Amino acid sequence: MPIENQLLAVNGIDLSLYSAGPADGRPVWLLHGFPECWYAWHPQIEALSKAGYRVFAPEMRGYGQSSAPRDPAAYDLLTLCGDIQAAMDALGHTRVAVVGHDWGAPVAWHLALLEPARVQALGALSVPFGGRPKRPAIEMMRTAYAGRFHYILYFQQPGLAEAELDADIGRSLRLLLGGLGGALLADKAADAKLFDGLADLPLPAWCSPALFAIYESTFAGRGFYGALNWYRNFERNWQRTEPLAELQVRQPTLFLLGEHDPVGRFEAPTLARMAAKVPLLEQHLLPGCGHWLQSEDGPRVNTLLLDFLGRHYPAV
Repeated sequence: MPIENQLLAVNGIDLSLYSAGPADGRPVWLLHGFPECWYAWHPQIEALSKAGYRVFAPEMRGYGQSSAPRDPAAYDLLTLCGDIQAAMDALGHTRVAVVGHDWGAPVAWHLALLEPARVQALGALSVPFGGRPKRPAIEMMRTAYAGRFHYILYFQQPGLAEAELDADIGRSLRLLLGGLGGALLADKAADAKLFDGLADLPLPAWCSPALFAIYESTFAGRGFYGALNWYRNFERNWQRTEPLAELQVRQPTLFLLGEHDPVGRFEAPTLARMAAKVPLLEQHLLPGCGHWLQSEDGPRVNTLLLDFLGRHYPAV
């Protein structure tokens, strides 16, 4: 399966974009999360391409060959959406399907709100949508976790998490990919570090050495600052999305969550609100899966995704 790469000058940055599938295929955009890479979607790129879709998998702002501005304010949600909107404009895409995982999911959710005509079908993995909160989520986290560790609070101070994660990029990725629950759910003091109390881990069974090498190359020479800057915009996101506050996601939407995904525990209230904000919602819980479900159980994700797209956004 040939995969092409190009750099697009869009929205004030260079966006690295991988694509595969027939040139005249209907476009499907796959948006990765933290700390991932475009190639995390390789099972879906292959399956969607074979089904006749033209697949587009960007290296999101801050990752890989794409630009990584230093200013945290350059990573708010509407700016991230603007990267993808401008790339779609450059490629002449007027009708698309969008699928996002982890941090890519909020970008996908908001693209659906911003582009109700262009986004025909939506997929979200791991991170649900419950509408704009009554106050910035970071304020609620500070209240709920006063005196205790929370990884998002830890990520707020520029340079702090970078010092820990950049010290050994390979080890950091192994711990996040193989021990995410231990890193995110451990009960620790507020001044703890992300990996305190965790021993090094081997690669998880779903992550081959070849795949892991692509993950490492995504952060080599740059580190995690661009990826971490996504977490430093909760207040800015809340302010900038006020005009979208009353909107529903009206597109047919597929939501997938791994049975053992720690994000499901954090986001339980949002999961409970999601049906009211997403009327055309289909949900599936994937047994035995953790957070990296598109790699952990690629065949099951592909089956669900192709069935959903076949009904709402057929390849032909």
